[in-house]
Amino acid sequence: MNTKLNTGNEMPLLGLGVYDMHNEEAIEAVNHALLTGYRLIDTASMYGNEEQVGIAVNKAGIIRSEIFITTKVNNAQQGYDATLKAFDQSLKKLDTDYIDLYLLHWPIKSSRKETWKAMERLFDEKKVKAIGVANYLLPFLHELESYANITPAVNQVEFSPWLYLEELLTHCQKNNIVLQAYSPLVRGKKFEDPVLQHIAQKHQKSPAQVIIRWNLQLGVSPIPKSSNPSRIEENFDVFDFHLDDKDMAALKSLNQNFRVVDDPMDYF
Repeated sequence: MNTKLNTGNEMPLLGLGVYDMHNEEAIEAVNHALLTGYRLIDTASMYGNEEQVGIAVNKAGIIRSEIFITTKVNNAQQGYDATLKAFDQSLKKLDTDYIDLYLLHWPIKSSRKETWKAMERLFDEKKVKAIGVANYLLPFLHELESYANITPAVNQVEFSPWLYLEELLTHCQKNNIVLQAYSPLVRGKKFEDPVLQHIAQKHQKSPAQVIIRWNLQLGVSPIPKSSNPSRIEENFDVFDFHLDDKDMAALKSLNQNFRVVDDPMDYF
């Protein structure tokens, strides 16, 4: 299942996140995901595993154009010249000719404008196929609109039934920005929720599969992280069932502004 970005490129809606994976664990997880059918791999300079992602992609035996690689500029490498340099470093570590999507990782107040300008240059020079942002809540997006020449293709934020950012989702969809969900499974902290359990039993699916399916049906791109082979497979096995309107509404109603990662507004 793919979605079309505002650049005209297609991006798989479901991907693998590789936060906090290192060495052989990262290589094996990415390799297994690609064999399972994943085609979107989400990494970041901050994760310290771009090299391992590159090794796994290159040994998978899949045409590069069929794999969508996302990476991000690290907070400590933001700024105009620093971002251009950081991009070159990521490209080298990933051992690839191009990056499909380059994201501004966190909206650091002192440098986010210059960082975005550098990213626009990378896009204009066709060094990256799409650029976007991460952790951009509405105030950050409105600020970006005041100086950006290019609309972000993707906005990657923490998003789940317990952190249902409806206004942000509506704004992104209205402006042709794909909302991408990291930590969509809230690290398993809400799997025992009775509403979720009921829907999972109804469809004979796991809580994780229900949450991933909910994201997909909203048009959101979930990138659950796992290095466990069976969970990698389970998280991808979500295309053979459909949540009805009642299921979707019940999951939306679980919102309680519950986060497992920092609140981006701390950066505003």
